[in-house]
Amino acid sequence: MDCISVVDLEVYAHHGVLEEEKKQGQTFLITFEAYLNIELAGEKDDLDLSVSYASMCYTIEDYFKSEKYNLIETLAEGIAKVLLTTYDLVEGVKVIVKKPHAPIGRPFKYASVTVERSWHEAYIAIGSNMGKREEILLQAIEAINVSGHSLVEKVSELRETKPWGNIDQEDFINGVIRIKTLLSPGKLMDYLLEIEHIFKREREIHWGPRTLDLDLIFYDDLVTEDEKVVLPHPRMAQRKFVLKPLSELAPFKVHPLLKKRVIDLLAELEMNEVGPS
Repeated sequence: MDCISVVDLEVYAHHGVLEEEKKQGQTFLITFEAYLNIELAGEKDDLDLSVSYASMCYTIEDYFKSEKYNLIETLAEGIAKVLLTTYDLVEGVKVIVKKPHAPIGRPFKYASVTVERSWHEAYIAIGSNMGKREEILLQAIEAINVSGHSLVEKVSELRETKPWGNIDQEDFINGVIRIKTLLSPGKLMDYLLEIEHIFKREREIHWGPRTLDLDLIFYDDLVTEDEKVVLPHPRMAQRKFVLKPLSELAPFKVHPLLKKRVIDLLAELEMNEVGPS
């Protein structure tokens, strides 16, 4: 991945655990690397196809001076987030915040914190069979899109489907969305559960009726055995209401465990439904 970098941008600001630091202020040094594809910008000699390093510097300075924080850890995280969410072309960043005048009381050059953050691709199955089903799904999609840490990039067709597992309930409306997110799988799952809670999702009956269901299907090509977040979703290949809309968005995405494309998993499932002729 190509990189635009600035080394030791100087910003005078008022951060630190000690009250004296917040009152008097001090100089901080900020180094950042922004990862993006600049091949076309280089070929065309066109800044509109890249990102201005001057603009990124001003963005960082504005953020750095907007509030007072205790930790340079918080500042590094904040810079990474503001760069990623402000500049669409930037896919990942590395940020180093140096504090040359940290109150250590011993000779040193600087104290520093380094973070590396990037966008991740995730696919989420969405469903509802209670209340105003489609309206609930659209509101949940909007909540994700304005969260500040995740953006909805594509939405499949929302289809009415028969219930799966426990069939003695109302029909669902199901779909799949593709997002890019700054959250880890665990934090993303926590956030999805928070949204379900807002829409009063209850888990009293296994595979029972629900106002809102948000299932994390894929996160990049990650495979996990975490009890909290199992990736890819362990039952996705058995669920046509997941594979059908997923095939709209990513027909050729390969399941990292089954080593089959989504479109092929859907074809196998449909063939098994029909059975031998």
